[in-house]
Amino acid sequence: MKNPILILLPFLVFFFYSCQEKKEKVFSTTIKEISSPCKEGGEPNLFVSKNGITYLSWVEYLNDTIDALVFSQLKNEKWSLPQTIATGSDWFVNWADFPSLVAYEDGGKSLAAHWLQTSAKGTYDYDVRVAQSMDGGKTWGQSFIPHQDGIQAEHGFVSMLPLSHNNIFATWLDGRNTKGEENQTDAHGHGHGGAMTLRGAIFDKNGTLTQEVELDNRTCDCCQTTAALTDKGVIVAYRDRSEKEIRDIYIVRQVGAEWTKPQPIFNDGWKISGCPVNGPVMVAEDEHVAIAWFSAAQEKAQVKVAFSNDSGANFSLSIRVDDGKPLGRVDIVMLSPKEALVTWLEEVDEGAVIKAIRVNQEGTIGAN
Repeated sequence: MKNPILILLPFLVFFFYSCQEKKEKVFSTTIKEISSPCKEGGEPNLFVSKNGITYLSWVEYLNDTIDALVFSQLKNEKWSLPQTIATGSDWFVNWADFPSLVAYEDGGKSLAAHWLQTSAKGTYDYDVRVAQSMDGGKTWGQSFIPHQDGIQAEHGFVSMLPLSHNNIFATWLDGRNTKGEENQTDAHGHGHGGAMTLRGAIFDKNGTLTQEVELDNRTCDCCQTTAALTDKGVIVAYRDRSEKEIRDIYIVRQVGAEWTKPQPIFNDGWKISGCPVNGPVMVAEDEHVAIAWFSAAQEKAQVKVAFSNDSGANFSLSIRVDDGKPLGRVDIVMLSPKEALVTWLEEVDEGAVIKAIRVNQEGTIGAN
């Protein structure tokens, strides 16, 4: 059986903005609904390449046992005919831990996509699988596993980040330390007792792996990760997990050949005994970084935003943007070095709605 699917792709909402040059850039934002090419499926993910091509990937449910990872490109406000990346009958399909597709910085000639594939009989025993295409998605090579531990455990919540025409950085939550005779208690609700870790590596068009590294030795089990490229290097954000069950948003940064120690974006102090399945989202442009996240510290649900002007070395005080009853599921787009567009789910009397708002570094918040 498949896990519950919360997003069925009946439509997609895109945010388009334009600017007029006066004394400064002025942005106008409109919302347009574009029907999706999905027939019956879920787990959608959007990626916009450096040259402006928009890709949508998702899992198509072919029948009760076989799934397919497919993708489409947005052309003239219409989706191209979906193309299949891979199919399988032994995938781990889950609404929160979704596949993705990214493009190398070579004009869309080369693509990489990932999905999750079971590795053993345990509910959370699955590997990350990556396949690549060198002809724009027409054909795909044999998949490989970016983690080299060989342990049948949980590996997922992947973020892939193109670095150049020949390299992609990937980061994921890694459960290799959760298995073993000494780690058989059910402390996480996943049937294991050891700590989940955050790891990263670089792969190239040949599938060659380099620079695999442990970035944090104790993280939240199932919150999405996010990564961005600044002028100083890669920055990764994720939900941490302290010994006292404080689960705030942390970052690690690549400075030269080294990675910094984990540090909090903001000390929310959210103490929760289980994973909230609600990760951060981050974007960057040169030295400017913007990040959005959800927290419910002291039982007060909030969506927050913070900015950095030094490639993530320091962040501004957090800015709250929600309307009082947020559910999280954040996303963010940088409109300019000092302004971002943030989206999230907000609870209303009728159920829930998607909200969007503009916010700048000075804390000025636009209408939503």
